[in-house]
Amino acid sequence: MSTSFKNVTPTGPGGTTTLLIVLSFTGFLLITQALFVVPSGQVAVVTTLGKVSGPSRRAGLNFKVPFIQSVYPFDIKTQVQPEKFETLTKDLQVIRATATVKYSVKPQEAGRIFATIASRNSDVYQKIVQPSLLKALKSVFSQYELETIATEFAVISEKVGDTVAQELNSFDYVDVKSLDLTGLEIAEEYRAAIEQKQIAGQQLLRAKTEVEIAEQEALRYETLNESLDDQVLFKLFLDKWDGSTQVVPGLPGSMGGSPPVIVGGNRNK
Repeated sequence: MSTSFKNVTPTGPGGTTTLLIVLSFTGFLLITQALFVVPSGQVAVVTTLGKVSGPSRRAGLNFKVPFIQSVYPFDIKTQVQPEKFETLTKDLQVIRATATVKYSVKPQEAGRIFATIASRNSDVYQKIVQPSLLKALKSVFSQYELETIATEFAVISEKVGDTVAQELNSFDYVDVKSLDLTGLEIAEEYRAAIEQKQIAGQQLLRAKTEVEIAEQEALRYETLNESLDDQVLFKLFLDKWDGSTQVVPGLPGSMGGSPPVIVGGNRNK
């Protein structure tokens, strides 16, 4: 029994079809490997055999060398990260609060971030932002006593934000949009002591204000008394006299021990 084999040559009809299928598949594979899309709000770091190659790729359709170059995305949208922290004040009291920092990766710095400090987008906060944030929090709060922190928390929060921004700007990896400090927690006994001190201060201020008002009133009356001579009193009487009053003071400068008056139309001395 003999078996016949069909001879397929590359130049034959069957060989041409097979070659076209192989070339089409290879071309499709190369295209899918060569083209990639960067979504809006991201940039892509391209590496050639593990080394960062060229600037960060922006949103849209991009090209890379298949099988040789790799792509690593980084978010450049504003990130919001809350951080609970605990630190010491100048008078060695423990405070707790939450720092919420808003930041974004600088698009042009994504390649440098990948090459030097964070190979993944998720590592940016942990390796870049968080260390500078905690350092700034400890540095600023250690300059103030607990009472000052409790009464001027908003002002100190602004200083912390400025310090964090300066710290991160020195590395030039990210932009700090804002920083909010909320939920200040201090020991209850210290909070009560601060409140009592504030109440006492308000009472003292109120007492001082009342004394100042009384002193100003006394000075006003003293000045008024010094200015009330006979002529002023006579002028005030005339301004108010209705013309029918039977008792009228004498003119300023009248001779005699007492000013003359008119009673019932008669002039007496």
